Amino acid sequence: MIRKVIFICFTIIASVARSQELNCSVTVNSELINQTNQQVFKTLEKSLNDFVNKTKWTNRNFKENERINCSMLILVSSFEDNNFQANIQVQSNRPVYNTNYESPVLNFQDKSFTFKYLEFEPLYFNRNVFDSNLTAVITYYVYVILGIDADTFQLNGGTPYYNQAQDIVNLAQGTGYTGWQQDSPNARTRWTLIDNLTSGTYENYRKALYQYHRQGLDRMLANEREAKSSVENSISSLEQLNKLRSNSLMLQLFFDAKSDEIADVFSGGVKTDIAGLVNRLNNLAPTYSKSWKNIKF
Repeated sequence: MIRKVIFICFTIIASVARSQELNCSVTVNSELINQTNQQVFKTLEKSLNDFVNKTKWTNRNFKENERINCSMLILVSSFEDNNFQANIQVQSNRPVYNTNYESPVLNFQDKSFTFKYLEFEPLYFNRNVFDSNLTAVITYYVYVILGIDADTFQLNGGTPYYNQAQDIVNLAQGTGYTGWQQDSPNARTRWTLIDNLTSGTYENYRKALYQYHRQGLDRMLANEREAKSSVENSISSLEQLNKLRSNSLMLQLFFDAKSDEIADVFSGGVKTDIAGLVNRLNNLAPTYSKSWKNIKF
């Protein structure tokens, strides 16, 4: 009896230890498609949810409550003969220490998503061969999500995951699918995104992620003044980046996710130099001025 109990406990523990990394909601929206039979889109949605959430993407052991909450919204604009044309919106959140709050860390739209899919075909990803643009794009964004999440917990912690995404980009070169080729530095393509994330030129973006989250938000309850100072330090890091590459994709990536939250952080609690902060933010990211106007004390 004791052995049986021990075995059951071991099985439960092992199951938790092998828990997958993501808790991802994948939605396939076909509202733009004038087609009576919607079953193929429902099948695709279920298959993608299984593919993302049941695949073990890393060698790390994630507990159930450590899984990354994220979403992928695929908006299909064209469908004919198993060929899909779509946009994909990728978002992910990160829990804040000692709170129930989840901070948005990624909000990225990719408008160059075309793929072939035959209903009920199994989805898998071959790390050595480019087989499917559908699974290549989805896997690429899985590793981007993992990388950005890791960067918020440890300085440059996301490097192994960005390298995985870079490998996918290298495999996809020359396939003819858009979004994988080298483009202008500020273009919102998969090539540009991973090139920026792995480039030393944009290292201050990754530094800002760590300062903002691990040194900032995670310490907000323990020492609000120091935590806010760390958030301001993250803005200083982004200002240094802006001197090298003004209006870069990395700046857009950061503020697309964080602009509203920054306004909330500095609109209450311990007083800081709000006027100076708002001026800095308007100089750094003027397109988000609507959010900066909401910073009031």
